Amino acid sequence: MPGTKLDTWVEGAVRRLAQCSTRRSFLASVGALMVASFAFPLLPVARPAHAAGKGGGQKPKGPQWQDKDDTRCDYWRYCSLDGYPCTCCGGTITQCPPGTQLSTTAWVASCRNPKDGKMYLFAYRDCCGKNICNRCPCLNTQGGEQPFYRIQRNNDLVWCFGAGQETTYHCTIAPIVSQV
Repeated sequence: MPGTKLDTWVEGAVRRLAQCSTRRSFLASVGALMVASFAFPLLPVARPAHAAGKGGGQKPKGPQWQDKDDTRCDYWRYCSLDGYPCTCCGGTITQCPPGTQLSTTAWVASCRNPKDGKMYLFAYRDCCGKNICNRCPCLNTQGGEQPFYRIQRNNDLVWCFGAGQETTYHCTIAPIVSQV
């Protein structure tokens, strides 16, 4: 039974492709295409639509930072804190609670002090060794959280891997490193 013009054209194209290529080259091309499609989202691309939000090109309004109560998540030093502030767990802004150990690694962020209007650089450090504090949970990303391939500015990691054998996360301190 004779085929239509489309069938004839497709058959001819497939036969020409089969004559000038091998199965290995075809599989290599498909594999390269799959790897590239998975790696594409990892490229450092500016995403203005994501940063602008839905409000007609305006950035979404963040929390109003305060400088009075360091046990609340909207305290200005916690603008990039993802975890539990040590002020709610028996420690202070710069010291771990008793029975915990300070990690040797940190992630950095800059936050604006509402009192003087200046930017400060923080080295957030985890306190490790006890179970999770579970008081005053914060998930703030105003300080410029970066993807996992820029880990020094990512707050989603547990930074207790530098604290010896104590790898259990408890809480986070927020000491000022410098004024920006």
